[in-house]
Amino acid sequence: MSKPTSIKTSEEVRNRLRILADERGTTITELLEELATRELTEAEREQRAVEAARELGIEYTKQVQQVGQDAWAKIRAHQGGTAA
Repeated sequence: MSKPTSIKTSEEVRNRLRILADERGTTITELLEELATRELTEAEREQRAVEAARELGIEYTKQVQQVGQDAWAKIRAHQGGTAA
């Protein structure tokens, strides 16, 4: 087990994390661990995009990369309730 540490955040964020953890029957620490491991880093996302292009038989060019990034930006905008 790793050494415990603290993260500074606002009271509002802490309270929200507590509610989310309670709703899931877990702790704030476990919730944060889940969120941190679920989200990919930029390097991991890029590697998966390269692998997906290879599986589809597509050459992964800068143009393909940009189209993919634009598509994900639109998806995220719609998830947040605003269209890009």
